Amino acid sequence: MSVYMCSFDLAKQHRIAKPGFWLTLALLLNLSLLLFMFQAAAAEPLLVKKQAFEISNFRTQNQQTISKVRVGWEAYGKLNADKSNVILITHYFSGTSHAAGKYLPQDAVPGYWDAIIGPGKAIDTNKFYVISSDTLVNANVKDPHVITTGPATINPATGKPYGLSFPVVTIRDFVEVQRALLDSLGINKLYAVIGPSMGSFQAIEWATVYPERVQRLVPAIGTAYIDAWTAVRLERWAQPIKNDPHWQQGDYYGKTQQPEAGLARALAYITQDASNPQGFNSRYPDIATDAAAHQDILAEPLAWQQLLAQAKLRAVQQDANHLLYLVRASQLWRAGMGDNWQQSIRQIKAKTLFLPATGDLLLPPAMAKLSQQQLQATGNQATLTEIPGQWGHLDGVLGIQAVGSQLAEFLTQP
Repeated sequence: MSVYMCSFDLAKQHRIAKPGFWLTLALLLNLSLLLFMFQAAAAEPLLVKKQAFEISNFRTQNQQTISKVRVGWEAYGKLNADKSNVILITHYFSGTSHAAGKYLPQDAVPGYWDAIIGPGKAIDTNKFYVISSDTLVNANVKDPHVITTGPATINPATGKPYGLSFPVVTIRDFVEVQRALLDSLGINKLYAVIGPSMGSFQAIEWATVYPERVQRLVPAIGTAYIDAWTAVRLERWAQPIKNDPHWQQGDYYGKTQQPEAGLARALAYITQDASNPQGFNSRYPDIATDAAAHQDILAEPLAWQQLLAQAKLRAVQQDANHLLYLVRASQLWRAGMGDNWQQSIRQIKAKTLFLPATGDLLLPPAMAKLSQQQLQATGNQATLTEIPGQWGHLDGVLGIQAVGSQLAEFLTQP
């Protein structure tokens, strides 16, 4: 644009052109055209395709068998000849495998970590082959781009949805499905495993259980353990669903009434818990300006009404039972899935970078720092960089670009 404007001004100043002026102008216009074409190409989104992966007779950690497991996955970049450039992205609690790019150019928004995944970005798809897969019991089961087995899936043995007969699954189970996917692609080593929040649990479990396969580990807004305080906070997400009269002990599939109200309330709680008051208060109205609240004890604060309205929009693509299973998988999280997570992380050999968010009140930086210290006690030179921002836990997704340079450096260091 600026080159075009410069050329136009030059033409006005040289109404009687000197010899060679028009040749210069033509070259400038050609240059501007090339720049325009380059900028347009750079602006084009990374286009991705969802693929499906299946496992027959998957055995869960609690020794239950799921006759067929199916998950979706997508990839960005190109796999090199010796398959040594693979980075696995493990997604957060309410996320999906859609970590970057778009399915169609006209999609409203790209994947959640598009700011750091792509050509020339922190996770450079010119160098790395980046894979991400949907977890088992993914919350967004009604999203047409999500492929996941869970309570809403038809049980082949009964011809009906599993409901609560679906076995309890764990972070280790999520990892084992990912391992099977990578094995099917002939990928035996991971250059790095990177994931935010619940994705950090999966990343740490990868490095704990398969230390020889993971070279680098980046847990973002995460921890190597869940304590009693956090487990109870997570249970608060489950309670609105369990108390919804339409939940019917998980047996609501195919019925007229669905636990929509309980699911929406759960998602509203999740959003608030993942926020920091600084960011939250900047977006939602102060109750002091809420006229109805001053007059009617039954009036719900306007901020709550707005939060709930947004949650209802998200609930359209999610399933109540699936959310309950994700809550339980997260509550049960300990590195190594045993009683002594401190002992289990002694297995980790990967070079490690923790990325907690400064204002995180859901998984506070103190949890990441304790995880880092325990890992350092084993001789691992684990480092830590905080993600700045006003949104707390959400900064690990919305503000991840703030630590993009540190992440890029970590990935390029020997």
